[in-house]
Amino acid sequence: MSDEKLFSPLKVGAIEVANRIVMAPLTRNRARAEDDAPYEIHAEYYAQRASAGLLITEASQISPQGKGYAWTPGIYSDAQVEGWKKVTDAVHAKGGKIVIQLWHVGRISHPVLQPNGADPVAPSAIAAKSKTFDGTQFVDTPKPRALELAELPGIVEDYRKAAANAIKAGFDGIEVHAANGYLLDQFLRDSSNKRDDAYGGSIENRSRLLKEVLDAVTAEIGADRVGIRLSPFSNANDVSDSNPQALFEHVVDLISSYKLAYLHLIEGQTGGPRDLPAGADLKALYDRFYGPVMGNNGYSREMAIQAVETGAVDLVAFGRPFISNPDLVERLKENAPLNDWDQSTFYGGTEKGYTDYPTLKEQTAAA
Repeated sequence: MSDEKLFSPLKVGAIEVANRIVMAPLTRNRARAEDDAPYEIHAEYYAQRASAGLLITEASQISPQGKGYAWTPGIYSDAQVEGWKKVTDAVHAKGGKIVIQLWHVGRISHPVLQPNGADPVAPSAIAAKSKTFDGTQFVDTPKPRALELAELPGIVEDYRKAAANAIKAGFDGIEVHAANGYLLDQFLRDSSNKRDDAYGGSIENRSRLLKEVLDAVTAEIGADRVGIRLSPFSNANDVSDSNPQALFEHVVDLISSYKLAYLHLIEGQTGGPRDLPAGADLKALYDRFYGPVMGNNGYSREMAIQAVETGAVDLVAFGRPFISNPDLVERLKENAPLNDWDQSTFYGGTEKGYTDYPTLKEQTAAA
């Protein structure tokens, strides 16, 4: 067994975790088509992985407008709350801790996924050079409609209600998704935000919607149950910024003032290279945050152990390895081989490639 710090407990805001290994949010497109509620199978999937110090659910839309892909779950209706309650009960029964990632995709959507076939919304009417899945195929994301000033309080309220619903559903907390080129990230970046009102122009103005969302959710459930995900140097979904270091230093200073439970950073490109652009300094961002920091992107066992031992990060999020290794924590402790994942079953479907990966114990027994 391993006694590295990676496997030791930690207090993350109000949440006490058994180890520093986090299951990253992973979109799997398996929600019920008619109401975007989780199935019973979601409870099994997350409970299988409850040995992670913290589970972060797949991104879940805060409203019908927030949806950007077919078969993703929501957290705005009674049916969705009821479905998620089965998930949290199953995870807690196994001794696990789980938070839900709150999502509004902004322009990364399509009219076929929007209420009444409406155009997706964004800070500005600028199309992303990106694609989404409409339930039959991948389609280009169209030009969005710029949000009116009067609509923004409603979006903030949707985040507040989603946070309240998360607690009602039994979650230990929430993660605000402000990364990967979705709505909050679109407001932050000067490539996607060309507004000339109080929500555009200066870094402070572009951060305003994020601040209002954090005001709302922390007032609703307490800052010590709120984490946030940022991707400062990622160009996922066609976002960029002319000065990302300055932008995200301001953002981290802002979020640090709330005393949030944790800061979750994607290091480099989302699901891609860890390389950083000239002038990028991850350590400077981590150092500005008052509390626990979580690194994410392509970590191996050795990288994770070293990062936590040296204090570079406090927790490490693993994504795809958790898809194919429900007992990833045990495998990392034992330095045991990992199951390979089947990428063809990542999105959509049912049990295959979702709840049918074997544990080390099962493999040993079968040998």
